[in-house]
Amino acid sequence: MKRVVTSQDIPPAGDLRVPEGVIVTASARDLAGSRGVRILELPEDQLSAVAPPETTVALGADHGGFALKEALKPLLQSLGLEIRDVGVYDERPADYPDLALKVAQLVAEGAAARGILIDGAGIGSSIAANKVPGVRAALCYDQATARNSREHNDSNVLTLGARLLTRSQAEDVARTWLGTAFAGGRHQARVQKILDIEKQYLKAPL
Repeated sequence: MKRVVTSQDIPPAGDLRVPEGVIVTASARDLAGSRGVRILELPEDQLSAVAPPETTVALGADHGGFALKEALKPLLQSLGLEIRDVGVYDERPADYPDLALKVAQLVAEGAAARGILIDGAGIGSSIAANKVPGVRAALCYDQATARNSREHNDSNVLTLGARLLTRSQAEDVARTWLGTAFAGGRHQARVQKILDIEKQYLKAPL
């Protein structure tokens, strides 16, 4: 019996991978279209394929950053990156710490090499994400700060302020941040000191 995909199977965003020949109801296709979800029919042996962490970017925003989050997706895709969109999926009020935690966890766990967070000013998301061990979130507002945060600080989460940047400016910051490698060398010892501080204040396991 062929599997049937209904509206209950449609995710809030991203892609839905289904076996070839699957039956997709009309309501499911309509909902996918309204959410911008692509329904990809693949052979069974390809369904389990997951993008490697090094090409995966965790992406999240609160209501203030939703529009800019959506606007940045084409840029990320053009760079060959797989997007893990953790929300939000509309402009209803949301709390930035919730989204920051989701992105930070994906980066800290190694499911995504990098993360991008967007709220009104970018400050709150940076503070919240940096509470997760292993995360070095940097609020960047131009190409210079984006480059510095990668070369010197090995930042792995970028935070942006949607009220402070135009779409073009945000794209420039994100492109620079994603395209800049950690310089290592003398900076490695300094980043290690950050890690040492983090370890010092980690709570002992229960």
